[in-house]
Amino acid sequence: MYGKNGIRQVIQMHPKDNVLVALTDLEKDTIVEYENQQYILQDRIKAKHKFYIEDLTIGAEILMYGVLIGKVQTNVKRGSLMTTENLKHAAEPYSYRGVCYHWQAPDVSKYSNTSFNGFYQNNGQVGTANYWLFIPTVFCENRNLDVIKEALHNQLGYAVSDKYLRYTQDLLLAYQNGENLDSINISLAATSSSNRIFKNVDGIKFLNHQGGCGGTRQDANTLSALLAAYANHPNVGGITVLSLGCQHLQVQQLVNDIKSQDPSFDKPLYIFEQQETESEEQLIAHAIKHTFEGLILINKRERKPAPLSKLTLGVKCGGSDGFSGVSANPAVGYASDLLVALGGKVLLAEFPELCGVEQNLIDRCVNESIAHKFIHLMQSYDELAHKVGSGFFMNPSPGNIKDGLITDAMKSAGAAKKGGTAPVVDVLDYTEPASLPGLSLVCTPGNDVEATTGKAAAGATLILFTTGLGTPTGNPVCPVIKVATNSVLAKKMSDIIDIDCGPVISGEKTIEEMGEEILDYCIKAASGIIIPKAVQLNQDDFIPWKRGVSL
Repeated sequence: MYGKNGIRQVIQMHPKDNVLVALTDLEKDTIVEYENQQYILQDRIKAKHKFYIEDLTIGAEILMYGVLIGKVQTNVKRGSLMTTENLKHAAEPYSYRGVCYHWQAPDVSKYSNTSFNGFYQNNGQVGTANYWLFIPTVFCENRNLDVIKEALHNQLGYAVSDKYLRYTQDLLLAYQNGENLDSINISLAATSSSNRIFKNVDGIKFLNHQGGCGGTRQDANTLSALLAAYANHPNVGGITVLSLGCQHLQVQQLVNDIKSQDPSFDKPLYIFEQQETESEEQLIAHAIKHTFEGLILINKRERKPAPLSKLTLGVKCGGSDGFSGVSANPAVGYASDLLVALGGKVLLAEFPELCGVEQNLIDRCVNESIAHKFIHLMQSYDELAHKVGSGFFMNPSPGNIKDGLITDAMKSAGAAKKGGTAPVVDVLDYTEPASLPGLSLVCTPGNDVEATTGKAAAGATLILFTTGLGTPTGNPVCPVIKVATNSVLAKKMSDIIDIDCGPVISGEKTIEEMGEEILDYCIKAASGIIIPKAVQLNQDDFIPWKRGVSL
């Protein structure tokens, strides 16, 4: 298991597995010892990749994480590298079996007196931030939102582009003076929030999108439900809506959806329709003025202690690698179990990345109705993909494959670890809000931004986003915390990574220790003590899902 330098060489994710994962680069002909067995490597095995631990013939089933992840396409020898040429995706069929699932909750006694400082809404929800939100009902208003964003962000202290403006100015001055541009360096100093006018307003956010007209009326209906969910989000203190007037998504539909989701809705809501105003200038001026008045209002809100049961944690992975299911995802899964044991909510999404672990999730469903809803959503989604010549099996990206995720079932088995081991209390379709404490499954694509967009709509007040390759994804209203699977990435992309799970790979920390560290970070982020990198950088990605094929 350990090489001559004392570094862990390999790991087996489940006793049933017939592959081992390389934790470090291993050269061909290296003799690897694991569990009283010796393996002579037939190929060079790079870290994150896998090798077979027995001779296998065509059609042999490969297990990892204890589940079927593929079938061998050529005869392979013990110690040989797993590749896309010798292994193809395969997954077990699934059905409702009426299993009575028993969960052993982790010990949470150390958190018995722990709370976070959040923003209370009048409906009892508690946010981890206090944002003002701009919503366009149609893409025609995006340009007006951009103008307003530039004005408000620059004047009220929410811009993060100052250092790039200064850099451009320095380049311009050097060019005008005939100087060498290579001598100009960008200042890496982070933009300070000390110049913010409204100290209790964490940001002004804008939901630019490409919908609201054209497409189908069903697209407009889904978009309306999504935008309404964002207006009702616990992290949102007030909303400004910009409408053209003639689009499919009418203002009244959006207002009806907002109040349908929360009949007690009482946040400041300002609506401006361009075709009812004298000019674009008037529209923008009125929107800025009323929003400024709203900011004064929500700035009076203050953080107050709240129990951890008021947290809703979304769990997501993107830019995944062969270590995702070894370190970061299981550690996030343990943090998820801790929060569930404390009465909080956890949201596990990305249905294309649950392919191959359906049976485990079905067996964990608390009742038959929830299980059948999950089965229906999974099958409908996969059938839609097959109708256009695709399928869940085509989910891994080139980057995933290059770094050790060979099949979708392998990727899914590791991805599902983010949800821990708690029972599944609910299954939510896209834009449905989470209402029950515990673990819920949320139907979204695997696409990073579409998934985080849907997760926030379900009510996530923090998102834990694991990555092995690095991704700058964030969300406008839900702080996104980046969790690296390995220390190389954490150091290389330290400007976007918040937590390093590399110590799990090296053996310095256990999954449980790392999970507690992650939850501790979440509590500080929920209280505004720590600002995640994605929030600092204004990584406000928002892509509505049209319910088409997106893996």
